[in-house]
Amino acid sequence: MSYLFVDGEEMERKKINNYTFSDIIKLWFWYDLFMEFSFKDWGNHLYNHYFVSKKVRERWWRKLLCCWLIGWFIGSQWIFWFMNSQADYKRRETLASMCDERARMLQDQFNVSMNHVQALAILVSTFHHSMSPSAIDQMTFARYTERTLFERPLTSWVAYAVKVPHSEREEFERKQGWSIKKMVKDEEHPTRGNDSSFEDEPSPIKEEYAPVIFAQDTIKHVISVDLLTGKEDRDNILRARESGKGVLTAPFNLLKSNRLGVILTFAVYKEELPSNATPNERIESAIGYLGGVFDVETLVDKLLHQLACKQSIMVNVYDTTNHLEPISMYGSDVIRNRIYHNSSLNFGDPYRRHEMHCRFKHKRPLPWLAITTSIGSLVIALLVGYIFHATVNRIAKVEDEYLNMIELKIRAEAADVAKSQFLATVSHEIRTPMNGVLGMLQMLMDTNLDITQQDFVTTAQASGKALVALINEVLDQAKIESGKLELEAIKFDIREVLDDVLSLFSVKSLAKDLELAALVSDQVPENLIGDPGRFRQIITNLMGNSIKFTERGHILVTVNLAEEVMGSSVQEGMESTSTNTLSGYPVVSRRHSWEQLNSFNHEGLMIPNSFYVLSSDEIKLVISVEDTGSGIPKESQPQIFTPFMQVGPSIARIHGGTGIGLSISKCLIGLMKGEITVASEPEIGSTFTFTAVFSHGNHLKPNEHRLREFQGMRAVIVDPRLSRSVVTRYHLQRLGISVEIVTDPNQEISHVKNGTSMDVNMVLIEKDIWLKDTDSYSRFLGKLRNSNLPNFPRLFLLANPGNTCMKFVAKESSMGIVPTLVMKPLRSSMLASSLQRALGTEDKENHRHNGLSLSSLRSLLKGRNILVVDDNLVNLRVAAGALKKYGAEVARADSGKKAISMLKPPHQFDACFMDIQMPEMDGFEATKIIRSMESDMNDCIKRNEISPEDCSGVKYWHIPILAMTADVIQATHEKCLKCGMDGYVSKPFEGEELYREVARFFYAKKTQ
Repeated sequence: MSYLFVDGEEMERKKINNYTFSDIIKLWFWYDLFMEFSFKDWGNHLYNHYFVSKKVRERWWRKLLCCWLIGWFIGSQWIFWFMNSQADYKRRETLASMCDERARMLQDQFNVSMNHVQALAILVSTFHHSMSPSAIDQMTFARYTERTLFERPLTSWVAYAVKVPHSEREEFERKQGWSIKKMVKDEEHPTRGNDSSFEDEPSPIKEEYAPVIFAQDTIKHVISVDLLTGKEDRDNILRARESGKGVLTAPFNLLKSNRLGVILTFAVYKEELPSNATPNERIESAIGYLGGVFDVETLVDKLLHQLACKQSIMVNVYDTTNHLEPISMYGSDVIRNRIYHNSSLNFGDPYRRHEMHCRFKHKRPLPWLAITTSIGSLVIALLVGYIFHATVNRIAKVEDEYLNMIELKIRAEAADVAKSQFLATVSHEIRTPMNGVLGMLQMLMDTNLDITQQDFVTTAQASGKALVALINEVLDQAKIESGKLELEAIKFDIREVLDDVLSLFSVKSLAKDLELAALVSDQVPENLIGDPGRFRQIITNLMGNSIKFTERGHILVTVNLAEEVMGSSVQEGMESTSTNTLSGYPVVSRRHSWEQLNSFNHEGLMIPNSFYVLSSDEIKLVISVEDTGSGIPKESQPQIFTPFMQVGPSIARIHGGTGIGLSISKCLIGLMKGEITVASEPEIGSTFTFTAVFSHGNHLKPNEHRLREFQGMRAVIVDPRLSRSVVTRYHLQRLGISVEIVTDPNQEISHVKNGTSMDVNMVLIEKDIWLKDTDSYSRFLGKLRNSNLPNFPRLFLLANPGNTCMKFVAKESSMGIVPTLVMKPLRSSMLASSLQRALGTEDKENHRHNGLSLSSLRSLLKGRNILVVDDNLVNLRVAAGALKKYGAEVARADSGKKAISMLKPPHQFDACFMDIQMPEMDGFEATKIIRSMESDMNDCIKRNEISPEDCSGVKYWHIPILAMTADVIQATHEKCLKCGMDGYVSKPFEGEELYREVARFFYAKKTQ
């Protein structure tokens, strides 16, 4: 074999020389392409190509599943084979153990009997051959063997033959008195057959003879028989004297029995020979032969009876000296079972071979454990395969559903975007003309109108505001569904919010003669941090529904801390009972609605921190709104918080409404980390209770900001109805007045008479007292008029507006005492004004609206140059007219480009109202350009390139720009602030909204 060595570099050089330039470029291109894709990319490519495809996955999975099933089918077969073979192995071990045990016991018992026969041979040698004359004769031998038979239970008979040389035959026969006889049948043993088996024929002449001289009585007919004339007996005798050991014959039928036996022959020597004696020495020393017949079947039967499990196996004993033709010594010849065991037997004869063959008597039972295990494993494999198959199908289904959901998600997001755009567009398109309508109606209200015209304008304005409210509710519901509703976190006074809501519904309550009231616990802080607008919206929805469905009685709003409700420490008068209500009508207990809250435990006590862990600066409020309306049927209560669902179709026809107010309220309460529930009974009323979590605004206690002129004053409230008097006391204490409640008007009269009312500054009495008890009323007036007190208290009458109250006041005027009328619902600002006017302590500077008086608003706006930018001429007129009404100088611009040119620094404008949606250039882009121009101007001033005198003395240019749009989406508000605007005003707006927003900047400038 030859080898060829090639230079690699030379080969590469020759290969490159053979390539053309284009081939090299192609190779370089494919090399770059290969390096561009890493092995991971190739793996992903293969995975995507072969496994991502649904059909490919299904095909591969089917193949894998088939391989799984086939593999486990084969595996179950192997499990059956293995367990069955293990069972066979254990069965063989058991059989071998039992067979070896029986063979060992049989061998031991045979050896014991052999030892007794050998002992008898020694006895004969001692007492017959060693003594002269002999101490043993036939009678002695027969009697001895008969009496010692129990020592040899397995020995059928025993005989002794003596060695007689031919030279001593005559002398021997003469002494014995009989001649040595010959065996008739050589093939038969002397113990076989009957007495006819032997004849008196003398033994032929030989070198030596072995006639029987001693025998048991049962076989004494064998005496004088020469054993050397029998073939097997001769062989046994010759082998016994040569070996010096006991030798056995082949099995034969015992005399007068069908049982099998063997003859054991021992040689008797005239002297004790050493263990290493030669055969010739043993032959010369032999003087006799002792033989014993053993019943093998009896021996084995006795052995098997001694063992408890003899019926479990079958035993056969064989003489296997000739292994080709074994001789059965015990047991029946049957066909061997599949499981058997052979144990060797050693009876002391080295020439003879014996074996014990064992087999189970009964057939082996079915291998149920192997069958059940293999079948069970196969079933488990099938189940696992089914589970994997179902799992893969489920995964495939989930993947399909996931892909479908991704597609649906994309569609839903697109639909949500389209919905938001649609809502913004619809809101803008509806609010824009509504802004003009409401603005023009407000401007029309400022003109001289007669009563009929004012009624028409008021009705139209109310209808327009109702439409705007409906639009707001629909937009809120849409924002809630899209998850885009967010809450503000600003400081507010919850008591002022409730006063505003009471003012909002005062006119409607007057039309139905309903009593409105709000009661806040003293434990509630004055200032909270949260979203006052959304809180006001919730209270407005609940109170609006109560007024809608209540025809008589009252509506009461209460606010408590959760700790008060939890500890049942609600202040006196704040928990209504059947006899103690605001109007006297029965109500549903607020505690019933409290108990339905999830934050109540089974004992009816509230758990303040349940479902939400409060921080150290957070508090949970429990707000209840109770009414004495028509109530809600129990079966309809679960659906009232569902959007667009009402109690019944007649409700919408009678009371109107869309049915989304409570749904919106529930969602808002959820955003406030609270919950809402209702307790209602038909014809009695309803009580709505909700919880809300707020933060502490400060560490001041309620009523800490009080008017100074009321400090130290004391008032007495005369009212037999505790709930109503507690509401009055709540509003007086907010002003800093100390209050005492008297339930009996006569009791107060006695105080005045005794002079104890010197420090009482005012007495407040409910109109019901005067209407029901005229006599007490007259006596009270008379005593007040005749009183000598220097400063008798002022008298105030608490009443709902109505003709009855007006007539009553006129009547008292004729008696000389005119009580001051205080109209309900009670509110802090209204009550303070009434008391100040009556007591002569009125301070005009304290009449403020959200921190600024109306005169201050006019002074702030007067002379201010404000630019209004809107492409809608009606909106321009409304905004300009509202601002001009308070003395502002208004300029108009109908496009963003025009606004940019007018607001280019330097300019003389103090503020700008910018519409967002305008053609050519919207408000966002215009604001960005304006802020850019202001930034450039400020940089120039900072670098002293332009002096402030050239810019009207302004050192820093930043004109307040307020967004003016009908789009109220939260994203739009955020976009306005992001692009540089300073505020946000939604359409339609009222004049006051414009004033306050502008005054916020002007007031801030004035403060700075």
